[in-house]
Amino acid sequence: MAAMEWFTPWFPAPGYGLSRLVLQRALAGVYLVAFLSAALQFRALLGERGLMPAAAFTRRVPFRASPSLFHWRCGDRFTGACAWAGVALAAAVVGGAADAVPLWAAMVMWALLWFLYLSFVNVGQVFYGFGWESLLLESGFLAIFLGNAQTSPPVLTLWLMRWLLFRVEFGAGLIKWRGDACWRNLTCLYYHHETQPMPGPLSWFFHHLPRRMHRMEVAANHVAQLIVPFGLFFPQPVATVAAGLIIVTQLWLVLSGNFSWLNWLTIVLALSAVDPSPATGASSYGHTPLWFAVMVCLATVLIVVLSWWPTRNLLSRTQQMNRSFNSLHLVNTYGAFGSVTRVRHEIVLEGTDEEQITPETAWHEYEFKGKPGNVRRLPRQFAPYHLRLDWQMWFAALSPAYTRGWFEPFVSRLLENDPATLRLLHINPFPQQPPTHVRALLYRYRFTTREQRRATGAWWHRSFEREFLPPVALTGRPGGRRRW
Repeated sequence: MAAMEWFTPWFPAPGYGLSRLVLQRALAGVYLVAFLSAALQFRALLGERGLMPAAAFTRRVPFRASPSLFHWRCGDRFTGACAWAGVALAAAVVGGAADAVPLWAAMVMWALLWFLYLSFVNVGQVFYGFGWESLLLESGFLAIFLGNAQTSPPVLTLWLMRWLLFRVEFGAGLIKWRGDACWRNLTCLYYHHETQPMPGPLSWFFHHLPRRMHRMEVAANHVAQLIVPFGLFFPQPVATVAAGLIIVTQLWLVLSGNFSWLNWLTIVLALSAVDPSPATGASSYGHTPLWFAVMVCLATVLIVVLSWWPTRNLLSRTQQMNRSFNSLHLVNTYGAFGSVTRVRHEIVLEGTDEEQITPETAWHEYEFKGKPGNVRRLPRQFAPYHLRLDWQMWFAALSPAYTRGWFEPFVSRLLENDPATLRLLHINPFPQQPPTHVRALLYRYRFTTREQRRATGAWWHRSFEREFLPPVALTGRPGGRRRW
């Protein structure tokens, strides 16, 4: 006991008990949304008849390169059961289950959440190739060592979370400053609200703010991402103020667009720097077990060692965005919008039930849940939920290279009226019988002006650019060879 007391008096941070409570419950909530996304979308995207079957991926990629439970078994029933198990476990943690069990059991719960989600990410290919997937895994790994209500928050884990938040914010700031010139001349938001991957219900209004306001937004973003993060490592109350400024900035981003759980998870991480003890008083906890202190110290050493690669990347003139340096996604590099698209293009998919294609053929549009289509439809708020197919369609409109491996199977599933695929869409214009042909057209989309909005009721104006995919059909019975 004496040795244990000598080893751990510096270890606890009891004043952060409330911050840890909120942080853990909120992080479990993000896990819940992530697993729900897998439960509702994984089968259509990566299942046995998915657009990029995970089973085919596991056959060509070894376990050591992408550790995943699905190397053992990858059927639709099993992956679905794992996704719903993740939803149930995350919901239990949100409800306080991890605080009602012994410390070791709470760590097992967090470890199960982490490994289950790692299993989805490591076979998810392009549909899981986003920075916020790695951010959730890195945050979730640190949460294993955050303790529960039976012990004080470990000061080392709180510092590791601040280090993660610093890399998220500072990395994003550097990639902007080093990237597109519009970030340095403060003009990127002239375009960004209109051309971002998934506009939200307020994006039209943000786009029409005065240009002076847009320049102020960019300048404030530089301060929030390049200067404020250093305050996380200062004594209190400076760290709390820095965390508060980051939270305000992230809430502004939540209002202006849909970025899955990226902004919400950044807010969650900021709680690690918020010290509520002056208002709540320090909570009393039991003695920190020596085995737990040792595990936290070992995890800290691991994170410090692995931090070499993302730190070197931060300092590099050829900084990369959203890269994992190991297959466990433990210490990653982050960043977004090193370049800003000036023009918005959208791929519009259409089908017809006519046997012969003529200039008079009647075409009917498929409507996606989130991405712009119908010009009169106000963009919806989906974040923190992630519409994976909608995001890939945004990339596909940037370049046909982004369609490799999944777009052709997607069109084939539309020609078959595949139920799982159609559940990913908002409107299927062929509810009774599948279409005979499907085509894809490329349009340029612009937000309407205030005058156009009042006159037409439309949020978007679109103009035809070119044919993206000529009419295609299935020959023979569904699932037969495609005629392109």
